[in-house]
Amino acid sequence: MEKSLYSLMLMDDVVKEVDRLAFLRGTNRSNLVNQILAEYLSMTTPEKRIGNIFKYIEDAMNRERVIVPFVGENNSTMLLKSSLEYKYRPTIKYEVELYKIPRGAIGELTVIFRTQSGALIESVGRFLELWMELEGHYLTKYFGEQEADYKVGDGKFVRGIHLRTDRDHTDEAVGNAISAYIQNFDTLIKGYLTGRLDAGDVERRYVDALNRGIGIL
Repeated sequence: MEKSLYSLMLMDDVVKEVDRLAFLRGTNRSNLVNQILAEYLSMTTPEKRIGNIFKYIEDAMNRERVIVPFVGENNSTMLLKSSLEYKYRPTIKYEVELYKIPRGAIGELTVIFRTQSGALIESVGRFLELWMELEGHYLTKYFGEQEADYKVGDGKFVRGIHLRTDRDHTDEAVGNAISAYIQNFDTLIKGYLTGRLDAGDVERRYVDALNRGIGIL
């Protein structure tokens, strides 16, 4: 949705209250007024859409109780944490950012690993190489030759979030798709790092998940 500059005459006390509420919500005066008017007119703003999607992600994670979600009010980014079954219980952080104005991708997923263990870093690197190889091979069925956009380095794995263009996507469907992707990734990387799953096991489970509609992003 495009935005333009408009001039409005408002009561000073109203503006003070808007500014106070905007500060509490971590936004600014213009965005808050825009949200209030959109809600009054039963319109969906990008901020509202993102908030809806995050709520569906939060609900899905809370049902499983393996990955812990943290949602900031009126924020375009959501943080999730998961503990590895490894010495000292290092954590994986998942950061979901959704764009207010999608540009090809609707957002990006960042997976953050923090550990001083050289062996763990090496194992994570092998898993990520395997994951990107699997996605590069199997997702062409759904997205053609469009390659997923990745950035890897400094303890981070960043991946664009794409939606199929051959169908409509409700906020609930998008939230559930992102949740399922993260949960599947989390399960498989933990299985791989603990040695319960080898590369072949990961591939078989990845393909099985795809056949159930999980991971098509």
